[in-house]
Amino acid sequence: MKNRIKEIITLNQTKFLNFYHAIYENKLGQEKNWFIASRKNEEIIRRQYFEGQEDQVDAVLIVATHEATGKLVMVRQYRVPLNDYIYELPAGLIDQGEDFRISVARELKEETGLELIAIDEKKSCMKTYLSPGMTDESVAMIYCTCRGELSKEYLEADEDIEPLLLSKEEARELLDRRGKMDIKALIILQQFASA
Repeated sequence: MKNRIKEIITLNQTKFLNFYHAIYENKLGQEKNWFIASRKNEEIIRRQYFEGQEDQVDAVLIVATHEATGKLVMVRQYRVPLNDYIYELPAGLIDQGEDFRISVARELKEETGLELIAIDEKKSCMKTYLSPGMTDESVAMIYCTCRGELSKEYLEADEDIEPLLLSKEEARELLDRRGKMDIKALIILQQFASA
């Protein structure tokens, strides 16, 4: 016998995030409860859990190198759950039915002002999970090159983002300061700084 979800109860739904109560049976046949944050609506969740539908990638995570300078593109963004700013990689949700390439170009431009040149599909990973004990959210981790000048001109009203271009030395300095940092950004920054 193996674990399986028996029922899903919607606790809250918003435009960008939903909260579900999952009743599942563990491998010993015991009924248990779990709470799940998801980007997906109830209809999609039910098709995935009970009909075996493949889950779609929710967002893009952008690992961009600036073509002219060889610098790594990062952002420093205000995040409400932290009530603080945190270093991250540019990222954003994939719109319904949107090709991930369009999402990468749109989010890179919006958050940094930079223009997508090319995606390295061999290096990119098309689906990774962010915190599977809490959420089913997945991202396509996209390696790419870009060009242009940093700008805040394209930010949405609720976004408070400072775009950054970091050299290897600046990356090492940021790592030494040990400021608040997203785990994905930390791993990429460490790799970039040591290469």
